[in-house]
Amino acid sequence: MIQRPIFIRTFFLLAAVSLSAQTPFFKAQSGSYWVSADLHIHTVFSDGAVWPSIRVEEARREGLDLIAMTEHLEYQPHAEDIPHPDRNRSYVIANGAIQEGDELRVINGSEITREMAPGHINAVFIKDANALLQKDSLTGIKIANEQGAFVFWNHPNWDAQRKDGIARLEPYHEYLIENKLLHGLEVVNETTYSDEALEIALENNLTILGTSDIHGLTDWSHAISKGGHRPMTFIGVNNKTPEALKDALFEGKTVVWFNDLLIGKKAHLERLIRDNLSFGAIIYPEDKTIAKIEVTNHSAAEIHLEYLGAYSFHKRATVFSIPAYSSILLEIKTMKKKEKLELPFKVLNGVIAPKEYLNLTFVLN
Repeated sequence: MIQRPIFIRTFFLLAAVSLSAQTPFFKAQSGSYWVSADLHIHTVFSDGAVWPSIRVEEARREGLDLIAMTEHLEYQPHAEDIPHPDRNRSYVIANGAIQEGDELRVINGSEITREMAPGHINAVFIKDANALLQKDSLTGIKIANEQGAFVFWNHPNWDAQRKDGIARLEPYHEYLIENKLLHGLEVVNETTYSDEALEIALENNLTILGTSDIHGLTDWSHAISKGGHRPMTFIGVNNKTPEALKDALFEGKTVVWFNDLLIGKKAHLERLIRDNLSFGAIIYPEDKTIAKIEVTNHSAAEIHLEYLGAYSFHKRATVFSIPAYSSILLEIKTMKKKEKLELPFKVLNGVIAPKEYLNLTFVLN
């Protein structure tokens, strides 16, 4: 999106950002990772309000693994004050702010900024942003692909370009998809989620993405210092090399975390939930047939569940929540003592399609 320029002094920025990095947001099975990424970020080198090194500091303090610097190519409201003929400059400065031992990685990107269609198109893992600055937007998108970039459509539901707020494909986008020039779609941008964008992504096998599109401080928009979080895309990988991350994006191995929602294709969201929910042993008191089972949420996201099975619960309704990094006790009235239980649940904040939520069964022995 395009926002009016506001300059912010560095000392104020640092004071506004949360002072402690988080533990990993989502646990993964041994030998794999859920890499936290924000692939849509702005600074004063387009229409943002902060210097690129501040973006690195924010991401470091928030515990992110990966950010992409994606300045508008064509929209440069600060150009008179900060002339920069090199469109890679934001990335160069941000990458230079990475310290030895940092887990955080910065990648180069750019936002092709046009009226609809195509609207705004991000390209990340690019080699040279300058080459994308073309009179014809399609030429710029093709050059990004020639550079090996992962290309995605930003905020397709943005009400500045969609007065009804509904994402829909234009022939231009259909051409990009048919010719494999467009690989992903933001279903979450800044503070908005779009059912229609998710439907487009699913129908066209596009990678599901969520980004902050941040222009000011992340703390302003997402209350980081009070425990909030920016929208993020989690990329499922077996190693954290740039090649592995880019491959996983092309393969669509993503889950979006937005406010209280987890959004993704069924296989990937189910993997993330199974990675982050664990069930303890089935324990019965000697004289009762009420099974006691500890359930642990290993993630930074609260998980909301509805039990779908035939048993009833003791002391708790069958709709319940497990707070982040916490455990609760389920007491299930099984009538007879069981050595094995199959517990089906709906994840009420796990979105796999418009108005459709993840169902999965845990088998306990």
